[in-house]
Amino acid sequence: MLHNKFWQAFFALSPILIFIIAIIGYMVFVFSLVGNIEQLENSGNVPASYILGSIGTFFVVILLAIFIALSSLIFYIMHAVQNPNLKENNLLLVWILLFIFVGGIGKLMYWIIEIVGKRNQGISTDQIRT
Repeated sequence: MLHNKFWQAFFALSPILIFIIAIIGYMVFVFSLVGNIEQLENSGNVPASYILGSIGTFFVVILLAIFIALSSLIFYIMHAVQNPNLKENNLLLVWILLFIFVGGIGKLMYWIIEIVGKRNQGISTDQIRT
Protein backbone atom coordinates (compact mmCIF):
# COMPACT_ATOMS: atom_id res chain seq x y z
CA MET A 1 0.00 0.00 0.00
CA LEU A 2 2.89 2.40 0.70
CA HIS A 3 4.11 2.12 -2.87
CA ASN A 4 0.74 2.45 -4.60
CA LYS A 5 0.53 5.67 -6.64
CA PHE A 6 -3.18 6.13 -5.89
CA TRP A 7 -2.73 6.03 -2.09
CA GLN A 8 0.30 8.29 -2.24
CA ALA A 9 -1.66 10.91 -4.17
CA PHE A 10 -4.78 10.42 -2.03
CA PHE A 11 -2.96 10.93 1.27
CA ALA A 12 -1.03 13.90 -0.12
CA LEU A 13 -4.03 15.76 -1.54
CA SER A 14 -6.97 14.74 0.64
CA PRO A 15 -6.12 16.69 3.84
CA ILE A 16 -5.93 19.92 1.87
CA LEU A 17 -9.07 19.15 -0.15
CA ILE A 18 -11.07 18.19 2.95
CA PHE A 19 -9.98 21.45 4.61
CA ILE A 20 -11.14 23.44 1.58
CA ILE A 21 -14.45 21.55 1.52
CA ALA A 22 -14.94 22.24 5.24
CA ILE A 23 -14.31 25.96 4.76
CA ILE A 24 -16.73 26.07 1.81
CA GLY A 25 -19.35 24.18 3.87
CA TYR A 26 -18.93 26.61 6.74
CA MET A 27 -19.31 29.57 4.39
CA VAL A 28 -22.48 28.06 2.87
CA PHE A 29 -23.90 27.60 6.38
CA VAL A 30 -23.09 31.16 7.41
CA PHE A 31 -24.40 32.69 4.17
CA SER A 32 -27.61 30.65 4.31
CA LEU A 33 -28.11 31.76 7.92
CA VAL A 34 -27.45 35.40 7.05
CA GLY A 35 -29.60 35.14 3.91
CA ASN A 36 -32.56 33.88 5.95
CA ILE A 37 -32.07 36.26 8.88
CA GLU A 38 -35.17 38.31 8.00
CA GLN A 39 -37.42 35.25 7.97
CA LEU A 40 -35.86 33.95 11.18
CA GLU A 41 -36.35 37.31 12.92
CA ASN A 42 -39.97 37.60 11.77
CA SER A 43 -40.83 34.10 12.97
CA GLY A 44 -39.71 35.02 16.49
CA ASN A 45 -37.54 31.98 17.05
CA VAL A 46 -34.87 30.09 15.17
CA PRO A 47 -35.75 26.46 14.50
CA ALA A 48 -33.24 24.30 16.32
CA SER A 49 -33.33 21.62 13.63
CA TYR A 50 -32.06 24.17 11.09
CA ILE A 51 -29.05 25.14 13.18
CA LEU A 52 -28.26 21.70 14.59
CA GLY A 53 -28.63 20.00 11.21
CA SER A 54 -26.08 22.33 9.66
CA ILE A 55 -23.73 22.08 12.62
CA GLY A 56 -24.04 18.27 12.61
CA THR A 57 -23.04 18.07 8.96
CA PHE A 58 -20.10 20.39 9.58
CA PHE A 59 -19.07 18.29 12.62
CA VAL A 60 -19.06 15.09 10.51
CA VAL A 61 -16.84 16.77 7.89
CA ILE A 62 -14.43 17.91 10.63
CA LEU A 63 -14.24 14.37 12.08
CA LEU A 64 -13.57 13.01 8.59
CA ALA A 65 -10.83 15.61 8.12
CA ILE A 66 -9.20 14.65 11.42
CA PHE A 67 -9.30 10.93 10.55
CA ILE A 68 -7.83 11.49 7.08
CA ALA A 69 -5.15 13.86 8.42
CA LEU A 70 -4.00 11.32 11.03
CA SER A 71 -4.07 8.51 8.47
CA SER A 72 -2.05 10.65 6.08
CA LEU A 73 0.48 11.49 8.80
CA ILE A 74 1.00 7.81 9.65
CA PHE A 75 1.17 6.85 5.95
CA TYR A 76 3.82 9.42 5.08
CA ILE A 77 5.92 8.82 8.20
CA MET A 78 6.01 5.12 7.34
CA HIS A 79 6.88 5.95 3.72
CA ALA A 80 9.68 8.31 4.75
CA VAL A 81 11.15 5.76 7.17
CA GLN A 82 11.30 3.16 4.38
CA ASN A 83 12.80 5.58 1.85
CA PRO A 84 16.58 4.86 1.62
CA ASN A 85 17.22 8.16 -0.20
CA LEU A 86 16.38 10.03 3.01
CA LYS A 87 18.73 7.95 5.16
CA GLU A 88 21.68 8.72 2.91
CA ASN A 89 21.12 12.48 3.09
CA ASN A 90 19.94 12.60 6.73
CA LEU A 91 16.68 14.18 5.60
CA LEU A 92 14.43 11.73 7.42
CA LEU A 93 14.14 13.84 10.57
CA VAL A 94 13.55 17.01 8.54
CA TRP A 95 10.68 15.45 6.60
CA ILE A 96 9.07 13.94 9.70
CA LEU A 97 9.22 17.31 11.49
CA LEU A 98 7.68 18.95 8.41
CA PHE A 99 4.86 16.38 8.45
CA ILE A 100 4.13 17.10 12.10
CA PHE A 101 4.48 20.88 12.19
CA VAL A 102 3.36 21.92 8.71
CA GLY A 103 0.71 19.25 8.20
CA GLY A 104 -0.91 18.85 4.81
CA ILE A 105 1.48 21.21 3.05
CA GLY A 106 4.49 19.18 4.26
CA LYS A 107 2.96 15.94 2.98
CA LEU A 108 2.16 17.56 -0.34
CA MET A 109 5.75 18.85 -0.63
CA TYR A 110 7.12 15.36 0.18
CA TRP A 111 4.87 13.77 -2.42
CA ILE A 112 5.92 16.26 -5.10
CA ILE A 113 9.65 16.35 -4.26
CA GLU A 114 10.49 12.86 -3.05
CA ILE A 115 7.96 10.66 -4.83
CA VAL A 116 6.84 12.31 -8.07
CA GLY A 117 10.16 14.12 -8.61
CA LYS A 118 12.26 11.00 -8.09
CA ARG A 119 9.86 8.94 -10.20
CA ASN A 120 10.52 11.25 -13.15
CA GLN A 121 14.30 11.02 -12.55
CA GLY A 122 14.22 7.23 -12.64
CA ILE A 123 14.96 6.84 -8.90
CA SER A 124 11.57 5.47 -8.05
CA THR A 125 10.70 5.10 -4.40
CA ASP A 126 7.66 3.10 -5.54
CA GLN A 127 9.90 0.11 -6.22
CA ILE A 128 11.66 0.22 -2.84
CA ARG A 129 10.86 -2.77 -0.67
CA THR A 130 12.48 -3.26 2.71
